[in-house]
Amino acid sequence: MAVDAGLIAMGSGLAIGLSAIAAAYAEKGIGVAAMGAMAEKEELFGKGLILTVIPETIVIFGFVIAILILVMLGGA
Repeated sequence: MAVDAGLIAMGSGLAIGLSAIAAAYAEKGIGVAAMGAMAEKEELFGKGLILTVIPETIVIFGFVIAILILVMLGGA
């Protein structure tokens, strides 16, 4: 029983951790491209800002999955 709880907790941690790493990697590439575009045209600031924030939804999805996994731990 304790091993099952440990594996479920590890799965929850991996869900949030790996999604955060993926979002950071995506945000890095988008941020570099947005800064390059804004260096040429300053009016692209709004679009660059929105595109930089979009990968954060990946972390939110990972957080939701982590919570669902932990709820499964409580039901077990």
